[in-house]
Amino acid sequence: MADPTAQFKAELSEELENILKYWQEFSIDERNGGFVGQRDHFNKEVPGASKGIILNTRILWTFSAVANHKKENAGELRSLADRAYGYLKKTFRDDIFGGVFWEVNAEGNPTNRRKQIYAQAFAIYALSEYYILSEDDKAKNWALELFGLVEKHAREKEFNGYLEAFQADWSPIDDMRLSEKDKNSAKTMNTHLHVLEAYTTLYKITKAEAVKEALDNLVEIFLEKFYNPKNQHFKLFFDKQWNREGNIVSFGHDIEAIWLMIEAAKGSGNKELIYRTQGIAVPVADTFLKEAYSPGKGVINEKDLDSGEIDNDRHWWPQAEAMVGLSYAYRISGEKKFRDAIFDIWNFTQEHIIDHENGEWFFRIDENNRPYTQEDKLGMWKCPYHNSRACIVLME
Repeated sequence: MADPTAQFKAELSEELENILKYWQEFSIDERNGGFVGQRDHFNKEVPGASKGIILNTRILWTFSAVANHKKENAGELRSLADRAYGYLKKTFRDDIFGGVFWEVNAEGNPTNRRKQIYAQAFAIYALSEYYILSEDDKAKNWALELFGLVEKHAREKEFNGYLEAFQADWSPIDDMRLSEKDKNSAKTMNTHLHVLEAYTTLYKITKAEAVKEALDNLVEIFLEKFYNPKNQHFKLFFDKQWNREGNIVSFGHDIEAIWLMIEAAKGSGNKELIYRTQGIAVPVADTFLKEAYSPGKGVINEKDLDSGEIDNDRHWWPQAEAMVGLSYAYRISGEKKFRDAIFDIWNFTQEHIIDHENGEWFFRIDENNRPYTQEDKLGMWKCPYHNSRACIVLME
């Protein structure tokens, strides 16, 4: 009988190649430099689309991470990572106030200069991964410079945690939202999660004491503020004083958080935090299987615990994060149900989430597995990072 793990890894390896092929073929902007800003559901380029920092940092992270994973024959990936790094430096870097802009137009001129902490975090994450590939000290120093800005302006001295957003010059901003669907909250789990992953890689390349202190503090915040031991979910939105705002559960963020917290604790080498993060992984994964996952039907998006309203759409990224998070729960517990769910979510993803006609993964499908054709294949938020990262982590 064929070994299911070997087959799984072979399929992941093939899918990683498919994802890379898509981004190599369809993301490069020959006209204006860098990468195109948008392709629609049918993979048609949207002319004149603006370019977002999240897409561009995630492209840099992906090409760097896959090149680091492959090591040999990473030539073309290295040149694409160099392209992404060069474009980030040339168009998104704020040489006056520091940090990275949120958005530039098709030609690369800034159109939204706001300083979203989520974006600074992704720049740190991508630059740190690129440094591992390139050993370019300028990339590492830029990542440390961004770290300094985030710590100076966003880390909140009075109540701890990180504020969400600022004006171009780092002065306060009224509307802090990351996207239109978010609450205008001062502190969010989502932003803290990506600061956490960024600092994990930054500490790996710098071993700087200030980064370790900030990283340990973030893990503590997740354990003490975001995690709810009563229901094994993570709370998403807070005001400055840590009063919860709304009661929505994001299943993808629940399962993503457990493995990123474990990696942060391991990266820091803090034994107590390793013990505590591993201690919540299995309860969170258990609840996730009960509430978010159905055999043969993948992972649903979110639930409002106050109204009971459920969003049954299947977005691409929670399927990817679910497989990784469940693999950590499986390694800790040895419980077969986690492994079975991973294989099942992968089969569902292959059948319904991967776009076998136009490449890459659908942004989201409804509960009857029909793709939403108004969503992008490539865009501000549709990037190669969740799915390529899942392939890398699961293969390793």
